[in-house]
Amino acid sequence: MKKILLTVAMMFACIATFAQHAVGSVTIQPKVGMNIASMTDMDDGDVRIGAVLGAEFEYQLTDIFSLSAGALYSMQGIKASEDGVKATLKLDYINIPILANIYVAKNFALKAGLQPAFNVKNTITGKYQGVTASTGNPIDAKTLEVAMPIGASYEFNNVVINARYNWGLTKVFDTGDSRNSVFQLSIGYKFNL
Repeated sequence: MKKILLTVAMMFACIATFAQHAVGSVTIQPKVGMNIASMTDMDDGDVRIGAVLGAEFEYQLTDIFSLSAGALYSMQGIKASEDGVKATLKLDYINIPILANIYVAKNFALKAGLQPAFNVKNTITGKYQGVTASTGNPIDAKTLEVAMPIGASYEFNNVVINARYNWGLTKVFDTGDSRNSVFQLSIGYKFNL
């Protein structure tokens, strides 16, 4: 009976200490990854594969809860193809994810928060019969976008694998109701500060 009680006590002690980093610690995580971006209300569009890179800071509040914020360059937009013309709408942003992280198991965190984003590139490039052309002029995309990122991460020896979905809350353009929809995979490395 003592062995059973001791085993149960040890299991509860392990459950109470999910976070790998000490309470009060601050880490920085440079990261790089891939976006699979699309837009709502664009039924004839295809996804745009793009890069995401930047860094996030994380502050460990308790054993199971932390807050993080960062800056990420994110290549988003959409591709379309019609009557032999292939076009890519390039909407690149500087994303500022602000997330609450809950460690539900050792090294495994669920994340959710808000993400303001600032548009830094908004062009259309097209290809017809092997000839590539660009609008040269920016399209009428809004400068500020807000999304709700939700996702999960797993950390092993300070290497962090992230999977995140950024659900666009604001319209991309003044007209229509298109919003960004981005699935993001990234890998990073946590450094203690």
